[in-house]
Amino acid sequence: MGNALKKLGEAELEIMQVIWNSENPVTSNFILKELQERRSWQLSTLMTSLTRLADKGFISCDRSTGRNLYTSIISENQYKTGASKHFLEKLYNNSIQNMIAALYSNKEIKSSDIQELRDFLDKLEDE
Repeated sequence: MGNALKKLGEAELEIMQVIWNSENPVTSNFILKELQERRSWQLSTLMTSLTRLADKGFISCDRSTGRNLYTSIISENQYKTGASKHFLEKLYNNSIQNMIAALYSNKEIKSSDIQELRDFLDKLEDE
């Protein structure tokens, strides 16, 4: 995958979230209904985004049933891993330590968070 992973815009991410959260392929109307509280979109607006997501290689569209059914090609985990890596490279020179130091010095993370992180790392090492 590497650098081929394209970034998702905020709206695209919301659409992907709906598709990821669903066990089965979904219709555009299902997505529209799921997002109606956050976005007052017309179906045409959503269709444009779905086409873009398909072009970027995030979803596939199955038209064999006479209805467009959308499924994700890239898992949520795959996307988050790629996006996190990209974020670390861009903002923190690929260093998790730099990121944590920046958050800590700006009081964005508390001592309890540090303890939680320490416990998590201990657990990882034990496995």
